[in-house]
Amino acid sequence: MEYGIYCRMNDLRKITAILPAALIESAMEVSGANLTETLRRALRDYNHRAASGRLLAMRGQVPFELDWRTLRGKDEE
Repeated sequence: MEYGIYCRMNDLRKITAILPAALIESAMEVSGANLTETLRRALRDYNHRAASGRLLAMRGQVPFELDWRTLRGKDEE
């Protein structure tokens, strides 16, 4: 069995970014991970917050026809 990182060029991007060293060190200390994993977590969290904000902004605007009885399978009681 072979071990290693397998990826296609389209799946990952290598980037160069100029960031404050103190910010990087602080984030890595908080996450307890290396630089790559810290940046991955930060980007995932950023995307999650953005998606959550979009969902909250839609409050009450999405038609939903099921009630709790139907969702729980209690529609015949």
